[in-house]
Amino acid sequence: MLTSEQLAAIEASPYKADFPLLAQHPEVVFLDSAATAQRPEAVLAAERTFYETMNANPLRGLYRLSVEATASIEQARNHIASFIGAVDAAGKPQGSEIVFTRNASESLNLVARTLPQVVGLGPGDDVVISIMEHHSNIIPWQQACAATGANLVYLRLDDDYTITPAEMEAKIGPRAKIVSVTHVSNVLGVENDIASIAARAHEMGATMVVDGAQSVPHLSVDVRQLGCDLLAFSAHKMGGPMGIGVLWGKAELLDAMPPFLTGGEMIDSVTETDAVWAPVPQKFEAGTQDAAGSYAFDAALGYLQGLGMGQIEQRERLLATYLADQLSQLDFVRIVGPADGTRHIGAVAFNVEGIHPHDVASILDMSDVCIRAGHHCAQPLLAYLGESSTCRASVAFYNDKQDIDALVEGLKTVWQVFNGR
Repeated sequence: MLTSEQLAAIEASPYKADFPLLAQHPEVVFLDSAATAQRPEAVLAAERTFYETMNANPLRGLYRLSVEATASIEQARNHIASFIGAVDAAGKPQGSEIVFTRNASESLNLVARTLPQVVGLGPGDDVVISIMEHHSNIIPWQQACAATGANLVYLRLDDDYTITPAEMEAKIGPRAKIVSVTHVSNVLGVENDIASIAARAHEMGATMVVDGAQSVPHLSVDVRQLGCDLLAFSAHKMGGPMGIGVLWGKAELLDAMPPFLTGGEMIDSVTETDAVWAPVPQKFEAGTQDAAGSYAFDAALGYLQGLGMGQIEQRERLLATYLADQLSQLDFVRIVGPADGTRHIGAVAFNVEGIHPHDVASILDMSDVCIRAGHHCAQPLLAYLGESSTCRASVAFYNDKQDIDALVEGLKTVWQVFNGR
């Protein structure tokens, strides 16, 4: 349980005024930030500024507008690299290690299509993922294994929703060529020990891929400390625009990986019979890029850093703890995942006894309480846990105690609707 001082810290939100949708609609209780975050005014203004002041095709023009558009993309790359600790020994951000995609799903598909060729994935080799992966980190590897004859191996959870060291040793062995694991589960909200998993992967000679879609928005992520080789995440879960994703990778690995998409701007030269690829990151960025989106993502990072990721993480941990504590006090609600609220990064999944999650979400919506309901693109995990679907409430730093209290009151109403008491 939180102390009175901790409760006071989340009683109200000083941040909602920064988010037009929340400011203009104070009745909305938004508890679905694990799906997509709200956008602060700074991000909305940045996207408009790009189109009003430097709207031109980046990379393709020598005139001022195009040069400025190109420069804005490179500035965003460096900012992202700095944000995730992708820096050299002198602390200089390595923007050339940042590849822009449409979203984390595309980043993971890019890796699953190209990395197998680099590591020589073939029959008898293992690709190791966890049972808690989002479909975006399952289906691409299913396809890669089907194409190469490799085995898809799952790291499974113990009764405490943890991937144990013993499980790592048992599943990540000499046959492992690729290990791809989510940093934070989008359903359970639990954080995996990526540093230990990466150390085991590298000990066995495997390449470590991390799905950071649910961690980079909420934690201070440093790719060097994690020990991963590739990291995927999305702007829209961090207050940035939809349609912008990031793939970070070690320079030597990105250099070795072949292109995923082909066409304009990813080439150095083309003849009638052959082509030479442009250097990384352009090698992976065929066609016109969303320059306005990257410019606005840059603004989103600036906004988050202005608040301080440490401050954001601390507040969100208090919110998630309060959320889990309050849900656990409802005798008709069962949390799916750790009962300990401190184990949850942002998201808490739960079910209401005898009531389908879709019905729960629909009735809550009548009170302007927004939660997620369904399988959360993680059907293998839910099957493993013996669930067909769940409700999921997820918090961000702009939420407050009142939002969670509104959810609790809404759930009481749901129960009354179905049970008359």
